[in-house]
Amino acid sequence: MKLLEGKVALITGATRGIGKGIAEIFAQQGAKVAFTYAGSVEKAKELETALSSVTQIKGYQSDASDFEAAQKLVDEVMAEFGKIDILVNNAGITKDNLLMRMSKDDWDTIIKVNLDSVFNLTKAVIKPMMKAKSGSIINMTSVVGVKGNAGQANYAASKAGVIGFTKSIALELGSRNIRCNAIAPGFIETEMTAALDEKTVQGWRDGIPLKRGGQPEDVANACVFLGSEMSSYISGQVLNVDGGMLT
Repeated sequence: MKLLEGKVALITGATRGIGKGIAEIFAQQGAKVAFTYAGSVEKAKELETALSSVTQIKGYQSDASDFEAAQKLVDEVMAEFGKIDILVNNAGITKDNLLMRMSKDDWDTIIKVNLDSVFNLTKAVIKPMMKAKSGSIINMTSVVGVKGNAGQANYAASKAGVIGFTKSIALELGSRNIRCNAIAPGFIETEMTAALDEKTVQGWRDGIPLKRGGQPEDVANACVFLGSEMSSYISGQVLNVDGGMLT
């Protein structure tokens, strides 16, 4: 029996990196997958083609930071798939700078994309989940949201906000059998990190107790656990997937 057999998952920002890894492993574990993308039409088509032989999958071009667009997206997914069992709020960006040099626009953009999007999608999805008296909401935060990081005040604030939001929703919706948890990835090696200087990357690896960077599937496997019935008594938690970085 696959762990997500019969479940429908909605994943935001799934055409690359961690989001793509989540979509792939969810499909392997039997979930039907609806996913969003911003501008990567080609990559979205590639993902649909790659996974359509494994499960029912459909991509939606949608901006999670737009309140009305999020509501429309959930309506469309409900019409296509009939239900939403798991929501993975994964979409996020960075605009790093020291606070002294950070523009108001860089602050606003990060809060809008990283934090408003979590509110928008969760707000849209809780109605059908409450009706079904079941659901698992998984919010992607970061180790930076737990401990902070110089040069990332905007990103850290947005990701810390996700943690506070997650715990509040867990308290609000627990009586309706809806669980809400957060995952805090550490240094995960993706297409973005591949473009960095190898010496810098190795330095980061050396500072991690497991002496390696994480892979998207490491985060995806944690999502499978939190989306499945294996975690049916777990809610309001932050799971650090960081190789022991914050230990």
